[in-house]
Amino acid sequence: MIVVHHLNNSRSQRVLWLLEELGLPYEVKRYERDKKTNLAPPALKAIHPLGKSPVLDDGEARVAETGAIIEYLLETYGQGRLKPAAGTPEARRFTYWLHYAEGSAMTPLLLKLIFSSLPGRSPFLVRGIIRKVCDRVQGLMVDPNIAAHFAYWEAELTKSEWFAGDQFTAADIMMSFPLEAGGSRVPYGDRMPRVSAFLKRIHARPAYQRALERGGPYAYA
Repeated sequence: MIVVHHLNNSRSQRVLWLLEELGLPYEVKRYERDKKTNLAPPALKAIHPLGKSPVLDDGEARVAETGAIIEYLLETYGQGRLKPAAGTPEARRFTYWLHYAEGSAMTPLLLKLIFSSLPGRSPFLVRGIIRKVCDRVQGLMVDPNIAAHFAYWEAELTKSEWFAGDQFTAADIMMSFPLEAGGSRVPYGDRMPRVSAFLKRIHARPAYQRALERGGPYAYA
């Protein structure tokens, strides 16, 4: 039986979604973030030295990192589903977006989260100074970077309905988290209609809804 070590409000929601799309049986082992720090619980370190989620157990195989888990599941159980045929332009786009989602897209969003929350966690006497520094860094570096990625997503979704082409693939599952997280950090409003339409499409998928039921509350949906 496949076991997913699942942390609430995390990247691991995508693994549950892929398993639902593939129709595979699995068990969810839930972990809850600390309500004060928002960090994963120490129990996850017994599963992986970094104490991160997701981690997938499949018999003797243990796989960490969302992209690696996605690739493992497609190679082991996919039977050609949810990925383009090898050697096609769509396959190259698929590989690109599969890795871009964590390699490039999440970095500025993580920095936004850190610099936005740091002042509130600082000692009261220096909080004002910390806030000014954080606001300065965000204005000069973080926000322009996020804006560039937002514009990139919107432009790419003018080429096709899905990131790797005209068909829904696991690359769209990978891209869901940065798009959902991005909208929570800097709301899209009406300026990004294609990104907003993409999110509506994925949220309407029955497998996405089933994954939410299995995974529990998910703030980004």
